[in-house]
Amino acid sequence: MSSPSERSKSAVRERCPSPVENFIPSILGCVALEKGTFAAGCFWGVEKAFRGIPGVLDAMSGYTGGHVKKPTYEKICSGTTGHAEAVEISFDPAQVSYETLVRKFFSIHDPTELNRQGPDIGTQYRSAIFYHSPEQKGIAERVKKELATNYHPKTIATEITAAGSFWKAEEYHQRYFEKHPNAVCHI
Repeated sequence: MSSPSERSKSAVRERCPSPVENFIPSILGCVALEKGTFAAGCFWGVEKAFRGIPGVLDAMSGYTGGHVKKPTYEKICSGTTGHAEAVEISFDPAQVSYETLVRKFFSIHDPTELNRQGPDIGTQYRSAIFYHSPEQKGIAERVKKELATNYHPKTIATEITAAGSFWKAEEYHQRYFEKHPNAVCHI
């Protein structure tokens, strides 16, 4: 026989849609998660920066914004796929706002560099926000406009585009800095 705690958790799981549908079970009921997708050059540092924010429950390195299905790192490096190295995060909006995440995004890279970050050059290293809702688009555009004066006379090159398919990067890219603590990245 299961304990009352186990029965409670089981009942919550039964009431919640699956985690694939962006809900996670909690003692208090379902917690609706949101996604955010950001490209700011090499994804290793971007992933690490977002993982450190309370309310971000997951950060996954991958590829988005291009025209090739199931791209690989080797294909991305060719610069012919149209994809950017990006990080898709799952976050609890009750703990961290999308605006906070957008501001973090702008703070961790140079958004005025076109198709590059530091030593990494190519469209796969572009600065981009891939929004998942009209609300996210509005927040991203407002913050970009607000921050523009901080970079004058340069122009913010960050593109703001609707999120499309996101392809998870190879496993060796996930949590890269946890696996390689002495690795270096522009962030």
